[in-house]
Amino acid sequence: MAGAVEAQLAELGLTLPAVVPPLASYQPAVQSGVYVYTSGQLPMVDGKLAVTGKVGAEVTPDEAKELAKTCALNALAAVKSVAGDLDRIKRVVKVVGFVASASDFTGQPAVINGASELLGAVLGDKGVHARSAVGVAVLPLDAPVEVEVQVELVEG
Repeated sequence: MAGAVEAQLAELGLTLPAVVPPLASYQPAVQSGVYVYTSGQLPMVDGKLAVTGKVGAEVTPDEAKELAKTCALNALAAVKSVAGDLDRIKRVVKVVGFVASASDFTGQPAVINGASELLGAVLGDKGVHARSAVGVAVLPLDAPVEVEVQVELVEG
């Protein structure tokens, strides 16, 4: 039975994907006390990247913003895999977004807004968070965007 958070996802026309399997020696998410930390989530859909390349070159900022939204959905799936239920989320504490950027691209914050806006739409006030948006030369598999999320859970 889906909880309130998954019902909100459905209302937005979204479904929680399966957890993306690790690409190397790590776990998609780990819990420490009341916190869940996700590994960096790529915009994988059905086991593959739909788009590769640098934002500001092969990938438009608007495309990258949508990819950041996919990363956030994958992060929520990773959180659920250890928390058991997304309704246990007390708040999103921090989001870190990485944008594989062309050398002259400086719009990283607008790209990572895709993840932030999704978390706000799904979780309301609990989705408001601190954030970093960082431009990098390259990401795994030539992904344009990667997002990691830290959430605090309701105890119990």
